[in-house]
Amino acid sequence: MKPVTIHTAKTTLSKLVARAEAGEEIILARGKTPVAKIVPFHPVAPKRMFGALKGQISVGPEFFDPLPEDELAAWEQ
Repeated sequence: MKPVTIHTAKTTLSKLVARAEAGEEIILARGKTPVAKIVPFHPVAPKRMFGALKGQISVGPEFFDPLPEDELAAWEQ
């Protein structure tokens, strides 16, 4: 990939952003010296927090009761 000068980047920024959105990495150069990179943005999924739903969800005691025979049979198919 050929570096893009800063002067060219100023005049064609929207095209460079479109190329980055398509997955390309663009190197910006001051003269012939690379100084920066335009890369596609990939949002990071938020980390799950243990206990975040504490007090908001409850499981009744019937959850731990054995399943009826007909439902057990359906799971074993």
